[in-house]
Amino acid sequence: MASVQTITPCLWFDRNAEEAVDFYMSVFDDSEVLSLTRYGDSGPGEPGSVMVMTFRLAGQEFMALNGGPMFHFTEALSLSVRCADQAEVDHYWTRLSDGGEEGPCGWLKDRFGLSWQIVPAAVGDMLSSGNAAAVGRFMAAMMQMKKLDIATLEAAFHGA
Repeated sequence: MASVQTITPCLWFDRNAEEAVDFYMSVFDDSEVLSLTRYGDSGPGEPGSVMVMTFRLAGQEFMALNGGPMFHFTEALSLSVRCADQAEVDHYWTRLSDGGEEGPCGWLKDRFGLSWQIVPAAVGDMLSSGNAAAVGRFMAAMMQMKKLDIATLEAAFHGA
């Protein structure tokens, strides 16, 4: 039996949900628009403009809502991208930070203000190792970075 996603994150945009969804779909494989609803004459948005879109990025479903200027993204919510290797880290970092803002420790804001964490899979293994000294060296190295560099993090972890 296929699993049905029960919880779907809804991303609130002012008026550029369609532009954002198109951008995100250009960044991630296995992406598609699942549905699109436009505002009618009764509003509150401009008739014909996108009200709600549901879409899939890398197998995860999302909603995008053109809700107006009342609410904005904050770092209190971020999307974490688990990367298999440095090539994936580089790809997602470059694409998602284009027109946005690089932050510390693998965090960035895209051009729409949405926060992302671009995280190598190896990070979880190192953090959960149980080796406090190695984790300390790892954390000290990571705190100096914006985009995470796996080789440098592993070297710090191993005390090289």
